[in-house]
Amino acid sequence: MQVIIFSNSNGGVSTCIPTGELSIEAVLAKDCPKGAIIVEQSSLPNQYNDFYDAWELIDGKVEVSFPKAVEITKKRLRAERTPLLAAQDVAFQRALESGADTTTIVAEKQRLRDITNITATTLDELRALKAEV
Repeated sequence: MQVIIFSNSNGGVSTCIPTGELSIEAVLAKDCPKGAIIVEQSSLPNQYNDFYDAWELIDGKVEVSFPKAVEITKKRLRAERTPLLAAQDVAFQRALESGADTTTIVAEKQRLRDITNITATTLDELRALKAEV
């Protein structure tokens, strides 16, 4: 199956999938910006749809920008850790009130804060990062 792709104003890639009412060439000419091209859908990095906002059109090929994928991952991890940090805050307060040891709680809070210090070098490693243990 063929699709139309083009760089959008956000620096990413937009994909146009014609409905079939018009030929793909007609849709390209009529509805798509200059620089849009027709490609096989199978040539897109669909296995990395979770990093769709990191896709970039470079020399007629869609590639995943690793720096953008890192930022997407950081945003996801921050969202995942928010309720976990809140739970640790409650546990810390309860431990203080009861005079219990807070060492484990403090270590977990630090681990959660450090989760966005990403050392991954591949998209699959980014995907595998989770805020939960």
